[in-house]
Amino acid sequence: MEVKVLKKEKNEIEVEFDNLTFPELLRVYLNKDSTVTFAAWKKEHSTKNPVLLVKTKGKDAKVAIDKAVEAITKDLDKIESEFKALK
Repeated sequence: MEVKVLKKEKNEIEVEFDNLTFPELLRVYLNKDSTVTFAAWKKEHSTKNPVLLVKTKGKDAKVAIDKAVEAITKDLDKIESEFKALK
């Protein structure tokens, strides 16, 4: 997966991804964080890559993304272990 940071400030970050799957997953998890005031992706044209915009209040935007990735990883690990336990 290719990721490109387009803009980075303390309370705002804009990141371009090469596909839409991960930005959508991040958006869902970021919107659960009370310090995130805005998290959404946009795709200006079907030939362009999606861009995720995250704005925060009281937390660094990059830290918010890091925490969301940790939560995603934890949930996926749990799903994997539950799936492996199936007979």
